[in-house]
Amino acid sequence: MTKVSVLSQTGASVGEIELNDAIFGIEPNEAVLFDAVIAQRASLRQGNHKVKNRSEVAGGGRKPWRQKGTGRARQGSIRSPQWRGGGIVFGPTPRSYAYKLPKKVRRLAIKSALSAKVLEQKLVVLDALTFEAPKTKAFVEVLKALSIEKKALFVTAELDENVVKSANNIQGVTVVSATGINVLDLVGHDTVVFTKAAVEKVEEVLG
Repeated sequence: MTKVSVLSQTGASVGEIELNDAIFGIEPNEAVLFDAVIAQRASLRQGNHKVKNRSEVAGGGRKPWRQKGTGRARQGSIRSPQWRGGGIVFGPTPRSYAYKLPKKVRRLAIKSALSAKVLEQKLVVLDALTFEAPKTKAFVEVLKALSIEKKALFVTAELDENVVKSANNIQGVTVVSATGINVLDLVGHDTVVFTKAAVEKVEEVLG
């Protein structure tokens, strides 16, 4: 079992917690991590690109010139694909880029991302994260106490409205619930901060 210090919001050590090695102590699988990031980024694509084919562009209802006798190539419409301003052939149309990875692969990716943070010593555990009212200044003080200067992901057991609103205006800081953690967030933030309750929740879900 890997032991990690548990800190208070003021940065003081208040104990230790044992992390489940089956979740936080595996050898990170970089190939699975890569696949999971690509899949998640693909699902975020809007896919609303659109071109008009020859049936959708305006004009072209009349034959440009008669079929025979002009010496020119026969043409049926000025909105055919070979004409300037004509329809587009095989152009992009709205579609979904999303695809799903197997459940075991998704879980392995999350475990790999969490284990990588532990190996890099970029995983912090707090005893709790609470605020009496939404206040950005209070959240900034927590960041200073934990010596966090870069992008940070805060994971709580349940989303607390005061915590979420306090972090909304801080660039690079994201707050998610334990059941909402994903590979893209874990990989995209330099430091991951768990509350003690969130660690237990993640171990319960992924264990």
